[in-house]
Amino acid sequence: YCTFGCMPRPGRSALDHLQVHLWMVRLEASEDNFARSLGWLSNDEVTRAKRFYFDRHRHAFVLGRAALRALLANYLGRAPAEVAFVYGPQGKPALAPTPQNDTCPLRFNVSNSGNLAAYAFTIGCEIGVDVEQHRELHDSENIAHRFFSPEETAELLELPAAEKNTAFFNCWARKEAYIKAIGGGLSIALDSFQVTLRPGAAARMVSIAGSHEAARRWTLHEFTPAPDCAGAIAYPDELRSLHAGPILSVDELLGDVISK
Repeated sequence: YCTFGCMPRPGRSALDHLQVHLWMVRLEASEDNFARSLGWLSNDEVTRAKRFYFDRHRHAFVLGRAALRALLANYLGRAPAEVAFVYGPQGKPALAPTPQNDTCPLRFNVSNSGNLAAYAFTIGCEIGVDVEQHRELHDSENIAHRFFSPEETAELLELPAAEKNTAFFNCWARKEAYIKAIGGGLSIALDSFQVTLRPGAAARMVSIAGSHEAARRWTLHEFTPAPDCAGAIAYPDELRSLHAGPILSVDELLGDVISK
């Protein structure tokens, strides 16, 4: 379990294969830093940004990509504009191979909810992260019956009314983190695996395709980035130590990381 502020604001970050680093960034920036961020994006990212109808969505996309580039630049020791991506069949980003990083073991994943973005980094294994802001759902039980495993749905329905909303978003964030770790997207049925969801219980994979042994090969972390918000990280390895910094704005991120 993780709350924020347990690791100091870093300069150049070091990451080893026994660690997971989690960064939370509010997608807010000055006009100067927005322009700076836009200048780092690739041509295809600029094209994607122009497709957004609302300015707030376009700004969030640009700042989110710039924050990712800034953080990767921090780990790789290069300029943010030099960071390039390739994408898996379901759209999961990875570092583009170059003569310098053809075998780079750094892995990362990104999630955002509203203007809050989460970035998870580790070495040597795939990783997924998801953030879900709690909101009132009048049909949560119907959604659970449709997408959750029968065991998850039964556990959700047994909970007191005051815990159901938190449990629902715990479950959703953990499932999304797992799916994003394997890069499966919509090809993975949400009811094909089971996670814990009860508030106060440890985040854990329970079974995958009915196999408890397969689930034991995975680690789930939960984190609480803000009140009424669920977060989860998933990766296929034994427990690694999770290090999380304070929530930063893009302005703070660029000042704290890139300037050092």
